[in-house]
Amino acid sequence: MTVAGDISTIAGGLAGVAGTVGAVSVGFSLLRHPQPYLPWGHAIIRPQETDPLPGVLRRGLAGLTIPVRPGPHGELFIGPGAPQPGRTLRRLVLSPLFVRAKAGDGRLRRDQRLPFRLVVEFVGPRRDAETLLRAYRMLDRQLRDHAQLLSRSVDGVLEPGAVTVAVAGIVDVRELLAAQPVRYAFADGTFDDIGTRSAPPSLVPMISESWSRRFGWDGREPISAEERHLLHALVRAAHADGRLVRISGLTEGSRRARRAIWSELCAAGVDVIADTDQVGLVRHLRQCPVSQPVAPPVDPPRPARRTSPAPHPTRAEAVPRV
Repeated sequence: MTVAGDISTIAGGLAGVAGTVGAVSVGFSLLRHPQPYLPWGHAIIRPQETDPLPGVLRRGLAGLTIPVRPGPHGELFIGPGAPQPGRTLRRLVLSPLFVRAKAGDGRLRRDQRLPFRLVVEFVGPRRDAETLLRAYRMLDRQLRDHAQLLSRSVDGVLEPGAVTVAVAGIVDVRELLAAQPVRYAFADGTFDDIGTRSAPPSLVPMISESWSRRFGWDGREPISAEERHLLHALVRAAHADGRLVRISGLTEGSRRARRAIWSELCAAGVDVIADTDQVGLVRHLRQCPVSQPVAPPVDPPRPARRTSPAPHPTRAEAVPRV
């Protein structure tokens, strides 16, 4: 049975009016001006944005970081102000992605070769451990409702899916994730995690750091040889450790300065570049793609009775990543 067939068995539970409206909204958005898939591009959603997914998919970006807050009825809410009915992660993000993957036989779009990376960032005034861990359990229940869509870890073995979910904003989430033999979310890492046993790639598959945490260059002048060497060395070390690299948190300068930083990130082989400037980032990545991109396949499982050999993977596709 294909992924699409598996999904159809539980799609009835997602066919509520709210989820359907969200999925239709995404579908019409993509039909207008679909853009080629950009595996290196990642959107950072501002808190005031209330329905970001259609624009992200239409531009071809391969992921988004979205702030959420726990609210009533076990839901995670997006957007500013008090929780609003229907303005939830389930309705506006998870259900539309699920419906698209079902329609696309396990892919969000025909040219997808890499998981769409959804980073769920927990925000809000209440930051105590009990509230945040309760929020993660809300997310975990919703992810299990969409299990056929997602990358997962089963006893430490990674199984890529159409969407990979990472959790940010919860300090103690790693212990909670590590205790789950089967889970559908991963922890964001830092370059400090490279080579550590406490944060293996099966738990922390991606390094995610703010540019300003390690680098002082703002893109207005040429980058120094020391900072360029450091950037390339960190990316090489992360890749050698079996991890991908996502860089965000660029300085709030002119687009020209940001393009200079994007160019250095591309040249260093950074796997994912995240920014709030979606339009500028898309234009730049179409002109200057990342060097030596990692492009693992996102193929739906094949029926066991099929015996035809699969195409020989390229070197970049040999090791599945999530």
